[in-house]
Amino acid sequence: MTQLRAAVAGPAGRLLLVLLLCQTAAGSRLFAADPPVLTLKPEASGAFQTYVQLTDERNEAELSRGADLLWIDELPSPERTSAYDALRRGEIRLRKTETRENTRPIVCPGGMIHHWEGVVFIPSAKLADVLAILEDYNQHSTYYAPDVERSETESRDGEHFRVFLRFRRHKVITVVLNTEHEVQYFRDSGRRAHSRSSAVRISEVENAGKSDEREKTPGTDNGFMWRMETWWRMEERDGGVYVQSEVVSLTRDIPAGLGWMIGPFVNSIPEESLAFTLGATRKAVAARTRK
Repeated sequence: MTQLRAAVAGPAGRLLLVLLLCQTAAGSRLFAADPPVLTLKPEASGAFQTYVQLTDERNEAELSRGADLLWIDELPSPERTSAYDALRRGEIRLRKTETRENTRPIVCPGGMIHHWEGVVFIPSAKLADVLAILEDYNQHSTYYAPDVERSETESRDGEHFRVFLRFRRHKVITVVLNTEHEVQYFRDSGRRAHSRSSAVRISEVENAGKSDEREKTPGTDNGFMWRMETWWRMEERDGGVYVQSEVVSLTRDIPAGLGWMIGPFVNSIPEESLAFTLGATRKAVAARTRK
């Protein structure tokens, strides 16, 4: 923000900002560069697949331990105690993290991988209460409004779901995405559960809500969301339920020369969305337990 204020301090800077915002509000010419830049490249898709595979392997190894389920359990003792105290006070704990391949960063040409983890504590709740909310996809447009505009369970086979979620996200511009997800739940014990969700289809919606609304071809759009993978963990203890969500997503990269301005905007969406999701989950579960 300091850089932004400095950049718009003079008349020329203010004019540049107005032009950029007008372009964005009018249809985002700022993001509409040459078509090849806005197409999901095989190299980016491959890098993301590698990233997700390694993240899956780490999750499976951690779950197989049967202990230290939450990311805050990895913290040194004083920090861990402080984090648990904060959770019980009602805070949401978030961190940006990164999966590496043999200690090396995974390069994603033409794309950006965003990786966040968050945890929330829901006092007086039971594991069954949390699962009831998470699995009630027909009501996600109520629980997670306004981020989720429409929701539907398309099919269910035991603990496996295929669901439709329509996301609406606004920050300077409004982006609407039609998405379909494959979700598998696992009941690890009477007090523990986890789930794994993959977005199998993400389509950006043009002219959302208008008579000429249409879906853009997946992977050939403005690149606000190309891929999304999610891992949930739940543990009932301490008089409530700890709920952790880990999200890895793939977006387009930042246009050359505009990273100082657009970078903070693009990078803030994954963090803010995760914080909202965890807070909304707590609210919905708390409302259920009061009935």
